[in-house]
Amino acid sequence: MKIIIVGTAYPYRGGLSAFNERLAYEYLQRGDQVEIYTFTLQYPSFLFPGKTQYSDEPAPEGLVIHRRVNSINPFNWLSVGREIAKKRPDLLITKYWLPFMGPCLGTIERRVRRNHHTRIVSILDNIIPHEHRPGDKMFSRYFVKSTDGFVAMSRSVLNDLSIFDKNKPRRFCPHPLYDHYGELISKESARQLLDLDPEGRYVLFFGFIRGYKGLDLLLDAMAKPEIKAAGIKLMVAGEFYGDSKPYLEQIERLGIKDSVLLFTDFIPDSQVNRYFRACDIVAQPYKSATQSGVTQIAFHFEKPMLVTNVGGLAEIVPDGKIGYVVEPDSDQIAQVLSEYYQGSHEAAFTEGVKEEKKKYSWQNMTAAIDSL
Repeated sequence: MKIIIVGTAYPYRGGLSAFNERLAYEYLQRGDQVEIYTFTLQYPSFLFPGKTQYSDEPAPEGLVIHRRVNSINPFNWLSVGREIAKKRPDLLITKYWLPFMGPCLGTIERRVRRNHHTRIVSILDNIIPHEHRPGDKMFSRYFVKSTDGFVAMSRSVLNDLSIFDKNKPRRFCPHPLYDHYGELISKESARQLLDLDPEGRYVLFFGFIRGYKGLDLLLDAMAKPEIKAAGIKLMVAGEFYGDSKPYLEQIERLGIKDSVLLFTDFIPDSQVNRYFRACDIVAQPYKSATQSGVTQIAFHFEKPMLVTNVGGLAEIVPDGKIGYVVEPDSDQIAQVLSEYYQGSHEAAFTEGVKEEKKKYSWQNMTAAIDSL
């Protein structure tokens, strides 16, 4: 097939780019033609409080990436839509994660539909966002009307889609593995690279630090007596997506400065493996969620997980087999972390992860899209 993906890609960084580029590679491997249309302007500054949207790593090899889309210019949406329509792709894939993008992507899709040839499928990260803004439902409704079919990566998002449409074809397909972040180096090598105690006990919180991800709950847990007594330390690896002051003040107030290691710059792709391989368990204490790319990185690096029972996280982390599912509560988080180390569960949970990760292939994602 001739396929065009519209969404985030290099030179932008982060999980959205990683997903679209990895999906493009999957199609190329099976013999399809693929191009990606990404942004000249992705977010206005008020929507991106991080340090920079751009990667300083080399461009991905073998991918055709066009920088064409301006998220706030309606004239651009029309011209990009016409350009893609003239190419007559068999399939247009859009990645939808934020209602702000609804007018832009929805208008491009409407233009493409005019060629009476291209089928349009959207992969939904979210359709109702974690952080609500005026116009969210209106923008998502506009987008949904222009799309032929949907793949949702959590059942909660599949249910949310019904608010906007009950008839168009849809599939549930869990987020595939992020399997391009480097080799599975040994824990010893990873800790040496990060200058960590080779015998230490390390929990990892990874990714952009945003309010809904519950880092404050994890910090509260780190101050519990059972955690301090066990000598457990927390690695926070990721950039503050907003004001860092509340978290730094919380660390100071709780007296846990010696137990929290802050690696709070954006972690480049080439260094992701050292953080995941250095830890004993990955914690996602989210207060709300749909699905998370962090879970799929943890699967790739064969690490047990602690997740909260929100959104779709519990769907893919079987409690007691590859980790723990708890409520978003610092006491419960502390309790299971203490139990994890006291019971020496790492080896058994790691074997469970190795078995469970087989479910999350990119072939499953392309098959779900094909079926639509």
